[in-house]
Amino acid sequence: MLSKPISDPPVCTTDLLALQDTLEIIGGKWTLLIIHYLLTRQNEVNTFTKIQNDIPGLSAKVLTNELKILEINKIITRKELHTKPVSVRYDITSYGNKIQQVISMLVSWGQDHRTMLFDKKKQSSFT
Repeated sequence: MLSKPISDPPVCTTDLLALQDTLEIIGGKWTLLIIHYLLTRQNEVNTFTKIQNDIPGLSAKVLTNELKILEINKIITRKELHTKPVSVRYDITSYGNKIQQVISMLVSWGQDHRTMLFDKKKQSSFT
């Protein structure tokens, strides 16, 4: 959870502080992947096991930590399901939905970047 510094560093602008806060919440290696996963599966029941199985390389320890951080920051909700064994459902909040446009822009940029790096025919058009 973010905490307000006693005083803002004199060289930091409001924009830099906002960006720093944003990166503290969503800047983890797996965070945006988890958010994107939940955003694109809002009509599904997304349990811990399902999320972990569907995102290759994501360990249970890291997923647990990331989900706690996202819940604390009101990006997702956590709801225990009355099943045996007990499972937990994770959903994006309306506040968490606000990041969808940012993720879409990052995906678009990432696709362009991959094209620029790996498609030799199109490399010249990006220089």
